[in-house]
Amino acid sequence: MQRAEGRSGEPRKLTELATLAEGELVGDPYLTIRGVAPLAEAGPAEITFAADLRRAREALAGGAGAVILARSDYAALQKEAEAAGRPRVTEKSLLLVDNPRLAFARVLAAFAPPPPVAVGVHPTAVISPRARLGKEVAIGAHVVIEAEAEVGDGVVIYPGVYLGPGVRVGAGSVIHANAVLCEGVRVGRNVIIHAGAVLGADGFGFVTVEGKHRKVPQIGTVVVEDDVEIGANTTIDRATCGATRIGRGTKIDNLVQIGHNVQVGEDCLLVAQCGLAGSARLGDRVILAGQAGVADHLEIGDDCVVAAASVVASSLPPGSHVFGIPARPHAEEMRIKAASARLPELWKELRQLRKRLEELEKASRGT
Repeated sequence: MQRAEGRSGEPRKLTELATLAEGELVGDPYLTIRGVAPLAEAGPAEITFAADLRRAREALAGGAGAVILARSDYAALQKEAEAAGRPRVTEKSLLLVDNPRLAFARVLAAFAPPPPVAVGVHPTAVISPRARLGKEVAIGAHVVIEAEAEVGDGVVIYPGVYLGPGVRVGAGSVIHANAVLCEGVRVGRNVIIHAGAVLGADGFGFVTVEGKHRKVPQIGTVVVEDDVEIGANTTIDRATCGATRIGRGTKIDNLVQIGHNVQVGEDCLLVAQCGLAGSARLGDRVILAGQAGVADHLEIGDDCVVAAASVVASSLPPGSHVFGIPARPHAEEMRIKAASARLPELWKELRQLRKRLEELEKASRGT
């Protein structure tokens, strides 16, 4: 995390931040906070947060002027202070909350609001007369919007974006520089698409005949539902037929590959460099950690978690937590990893036992 200072340059009183964070203030309500900073770097005019009890101890020993803590961690620190005969946990000012990460996000947003955008169409944008633009849109330089495309109210489109024929973008969405939405792609309301993402490129469909690969036409589309975020340089392929679909509220990291006809449920988290092969189906609230892969035509049930660098080779029932190549139940894979670490030692013992057995057999034949 980097330092963030309010773009307006205005400091904020801690009591104001307590209201924003929906937290309980312990300490000086009039303390002036000028920015936010990482735990190890925060100074006396900055606020930071502690995600757990260990980091809470680090934060209280550091230089931050104020710290956001979980109420449960504060209670644990109070017990430690009482046991040590100290009257107070710390002299620092604190914001006590139920969820420190959420509270910190609210405070961070206060110091780093989105940069202002100029409503209107840049003179270098190329927009078909058959495209439809909503109210108060912001269209940046060198944007191309093709015929029959529809852009909803309040949409922000940064420079270099391409919207193909028939693309629809819902109200309040933001499309960052050089993203590409190919023909017929449909994007819901309040969607964020980061720089360089490509939605609606052809799916990887070929038929091999006598050693030659013949292309299967990809005539479907991509549908992105409301409140989705798509990371930089992520690619979502159009369906062969029908739609590749990303469910409401799902968040996709950078450099993710989603194949043709994939169905992603609601509120999923897809972390960097993970990939889903064609026609895979994810339920709701699925988490794919970094570099996880899912083979084609598999079904991953609701609330599954696939650990980093794992490969899912068979469908998973709801609530599974898997790890490894191929992915197995997490606890089982960890036991296998632990046993694997002892293989050199076990192999040495096996050779000693084999040698001892041979000696016993020789001794037995001699008698």
